[in-house]
Amino acid sequence: VAAVLFVAVNVIADRGLRGDQIDLTQNHLFTLAEGTRHTLTNLDEPIEIRLYFSRSLGDSVPQYAAYFARVKALLERYVELANGKLHLTILDPEPFSDAEDRAVADGMQGVPITQAGDQGYFGLAASNSTDGADKIGFFGLERERFLEYDLTKLILGLAETHKPVVGVISALPPPSSGRPGSPREPQQLTLLSELGQFFTVRELPPDSAEVPADVTALFVVHLGGLTESALKAVDSFVAAGKPALVLVDPVPEALPPHAPPLVEPAPPEAVNNLLAAWGLQLLNNKVAGDLDAARRVSTGGTIADYVAWLSLPKSDVDTSDPVMASVERLNFATAGILERLPDATTTVTPLISTGPRSAPIDASKVQFGPDVVGILREFKPEGQPLMLAARINGPARAAFAGDAKAGNGGDKQPINVMVVADVDFIYDRMWLNQSNFFGEQVVQPIANNADFVINALENLSGSASLAGLRGRGSSYRPFTLVENLQVEAEQLYRSKEQALQEQLKQLQIRIDSIQKRQGEQGQTLLTDDDQTAMDRFRSQFIAVRKQLRDVQLALRQDIEQVENWAKIINIAAIPMVMVVVAIIVMVVRRLRRRHAVQRPA
Repeated sequence: VAAVLFVAVNVIADRGLRGDQIDLTQNHLFTLAEGTRHTLTNLDEPIEIRLYFSRSLGDSVPQYAAYFARVKALLERYVELANGKLHLTILDPEPFSDAEDRAVADGMQGVPITQAGDQGYFGLAASNSTDGADKIGFFGLERERFLEYDLTKLILGLAETHKPVVGVISALPPPSSGRPGSPREPQQLTLLSELGQFFTVRELPPDSAEVPADVTALFVVHLGGLTESALKAVDSFVAAGKPALVLVDPVPEALPPHAPPLVEPAPPEAVNNLLAAWGLQLLNNKVAGDLDAARRVSTGGTIADYVAWLSLPKSDVDTSDPVMASVERLNFATAGILERLPDATTTVTPLISTGPRSAPIDASKVQFGPDVVGILREFKPEGQPLMLAARINGPARAAFAGDAKAGNGGDKQPINVMVVADVDFIYDRMWLNQSNFFGEQVVQPIANNADFVINALENLSGSASLAGLRGRGSSYRPFTLVENLQVEAEQLYRSKEQALQEQLKQLQIRIDSIQKRQGEQGQTLLTDDDQTAMDRFRSQFIAVRKQLRDVQLALRQDIEQVENWAKIINIAAIPMVMVVVAIIVMVVRRLRRRHAVQRPA
């Protein structure tokens, strides 16, 4: 009967509970975002996926084996949700096999795993029915947090064969060449020319009354320079749930001094109302200063840190957001300061912030030939980071709800916007280094400003499926308790070990000095005093070496003991607790049944 019940329960569970899953991992590694589910259930054409993984790579680096298990489980879940539109093939590209030849043909990146030069592979290649192809050459551990984002983005790119249309509406003039003796011809920004490689770029005038219907995402450069009709068009576009990357700046250095604006800009109140509708405010006449991120500049023959020009490292960005994954450094100039309004109905997530040694600076101090040394001398950090860029999601009202083109009549609708409090960072001088190499202009990026803009527009135009995907944790789960206790044990014994090592070094120096003096004097035999000293030093040397071995042995024993106890607790404690709970439940049930039988009718 027990055997029949065992088989029956397994058959019923396999058929009745198929597809049901419980994700108990700390960061919900196997729980798919709603955007991913929507993407997979709405695929229109079949997509073929080939997952390459060398078993020998997993044997050499167990962390890759754990990562492969996660990738495989996630892709199998993708296949279940795709309703037959997604086909997965798993290949082990062993050396000199057909699978290895195919991996090389698909552009997989191999890594050496043996001294003989054998390559290990861990990548993915995908293709659709219209000759579209994409790949992940190697699943690097540094991008494991963005696994779902990368996979969903790859599938979306194959499912949508047309480039997204990005509308660029700018209120700033293009930069001029500025070469001596040449006319100041306007030059296109390098960043805008690079956008054309990823998107279909459509430039819109700064007084546009509406945004074309085929625009997927909007890129607004200098919000404060648009006309009121253009602000209403931006508001209507965002209120309809369409994404936008908006640059706003209290001190746009890219705008030539005393130059007339391209169009008659809207009053500042209109710009503030639009930002307020999104749950933000731009501090009036303030720019961000950061003592740690200040760029060194030369002014009047003096080199000083200009705290209003910032070179922000990776530690100042939200690395959990996919947009910031490949960003190592960003260069900003007189950037504004964003703050979330207390009554905001949206979710405002900081993307870029200054470090703790920051403070606001009056905008008047950085305009018209700033005194760099004087600003540095008077700068007093306030100990709080300042928000320079933010991602905004959630319900928001239209700022121009009374206008017929606002679209939603003032009702709160979910929006998807990124706001950056600087416009100068997109100009070439902020992120590119140009040099002349034998008559040719050589351009070298010195910051990831362009990567940030392209990542942001790619994320925004990738539909809502990508907007909600953020970085998650790693599937590698080490014994953190063991590691922490190991560090404590090493600290306990390492100081004593170092002292013994120093004592050994001093003894060896004394022995060497005696032998050297003997060689210089041409003596073949040691004097009685030297022989006595030599014997004493060697005895001490041997004793100290023994103490050192004892310390190192104690260190290993303590670490192994801690590791063993941690493994026993992690592996055996839970089953033991479950057994005890089961026994208690069994005893309680028996006592209840016995009590019920003995109870008189």
